[in-house]
Amino acid sequence: MSTAFRFCPLCATPLALIAQEEDSGLVQRLRCPGCDFTHWNNPTPVLAAIVEVDGLVMLARNAAWPGKMYGLITGFMEAGETPEDGIRREIGEETSLSVDALELVGVHDFQRMNQVIITYHARAHGEVRLSPELVDYKLLRPEQLRCWRAGTGMALAQWLRQQGHEPVFMEDLPQKPAAGPARSAG
Repeated sequence: MSTAFRFCPLCATPLALIAQEEDSGLVQRLRCPGCDFTHWNNPTPVLAAIVEVDGLVMLARNAAWPGKMYGLITGFMEAGETPEDGIRREIGEETSLSVDALELVGVHDFQRMNQVIITYHARAHGEVRLSPELVDYKLLRPEQLRCWRAGTGMALAQWLRQQGHEPVFMEDLPQKPAAGPARSAG
């Protein structure tokens, strides 16, 4: 349960974990002891796109990510927009590409982040100009893609199977030994 939500948005009283009878039985949630507000902590809808440009798939590197991780184009849905409108907006904002066609790949849970990811395959065209949120991108053939066993990685694996490629998961690849002091045997 997220504890980032600490105060009642209605009366500013500190929230407390309070058990209460709900349709499913006794449930403990963050609730306001002053006005009975309940913080439901529902998952946030996140949009993701497997962006294809001239038969290649774009992976981008977010400026906030550590290491050399690359991933799908993602973003939050905004009030008043459909998922399709939202992912078109995100692709345009983050890459300057125009979307020619969208196809739903699937909906996946990402419980670690309390998100539901709605993933699309987007065929796009144009000149890539990254937003300040992104620092680099790669265009890869589908068979070069490596998936991860969470969130958008599962959506990418599903799409690859739909395209006739068996996904390769990064976690299954041999790991390079950690650099450290040399040790002698014996």
